[in-house]
Amino acid sequence: MDGIPCLWMRGGTSKGAYFLASDLPGDEAARDDLLLRIMGSPDKAQIDGIGGADPLTSKVAVLSPSSRADADVDYLFLQVFVDQALVSGAQGCGNILAGVGPAAIERGLVQAQEGATVVRIHMVNTGEVATATIQTPARRVSYVGDTAIDGVPGTAAAIPLMFQNIDGSMTGALLPTGNPVDRIEGVDCTLIDNGMPIVVMRASDFGLNGNETRDELEGNADLKARIEKIRLAAGPMMNLGDVTAKSVPKMTLVSPPAHGGAISTRSFIPHRAHATIGVFAAVSVATACTLEGSPAGALAVIPADGRFLIEHPTGAAEVLLETGSDGQMTAAGTMRTARKLFDGRVFPRL
Repeated sequence: MDGIPCLWMRGGTSKGAYFLASDLPGDEAARDDLLLRIMGSPDKAQIDGIGGADPLTSKVAVLSPSSRADADVDYLFLQVFVDQALVSGAQGCGNILAGVGPAAIERGLVQAQEGATVVRIHMVNTGEVATATIQTPARRVSYVGDTAIDGVPGTAAAIPLMFQNIDGSMTGALLPTGNPVDRIEGVDCTLIDNGMPIVVMRASDFGLNGNETRDELEGNADLKARIEKIRLAAGPMMNLGDVTAKSVPKMTLVSPPAHGGAISTRSFIPHRAHATIGVFAAVSVATACTLEGSPAGALAVIPADGRFLIEHPTGAAEVLLETGSDGQMTAAGTMRTARKLFDGRVFPRL
């Protein structure tokens, strides 16, 4: 076998394989089987593939020419499960999104402009369009810069991402139940979808202070079982149906900010504790902070300038919420970075 062209990139705080759709099978089942073999799944070590034995490093972006006039490139995100033979396109990924603009230019889907190139990205999973601004001096992608994001060592070129009309991305409404607070299994929950369907709950309602490490959360089987019971109940309430085998909704525990941010979070994606927080999940959390009387709203410190620092186990993610003259949210954004790690061919397990 000659291998399959593959661009391996860090996008935000994740890593993934970026493919052209034309280099993958058109049949969904055949494509998913191929991606499982490329990543080395199902195997908790992914030892016979390029996956990194963690959901954050077992991700795929499939790129193709845009299917709509208001975008430059189509981006389909696929989560390749580590220890299950499962590939899910149930949600998008804002971290892997950060690498889509550079990858689209690298692969010739978008022509680079002098200085900076704005790439309009159709997020196929949810149907929305994001804009990414890529640094392209001399019409070439530059990954070098002085922007740091928590969860990633060093600095890189800034990639601002802005989103519009992402409320109800998968559920049909920002608050699919119409309520800022719903009570599930005796716990106050906000069921919200502003780019990512999540369930927001107070950490204190689970006997936690909200500063627990990822390993502490991972090792708490009773906690995870209780959260999963709530997740399964929340799925139908969020118009997601039976979510037993789905990766949404994500589950987020919130507590008062500990390091000068707007709020502190501990997330599950959905069964493993997250080392950071996803981009769209952070946007949804920031939005939840603005809901009076909600678990997040009661704990958050609302910034005057609309720049929310969403604290997570390894730092904070910055979210910008823009509102119109009527006070309604008009756009949300975040700052990410990305870096090309290698470009070549990948050889799947036979």
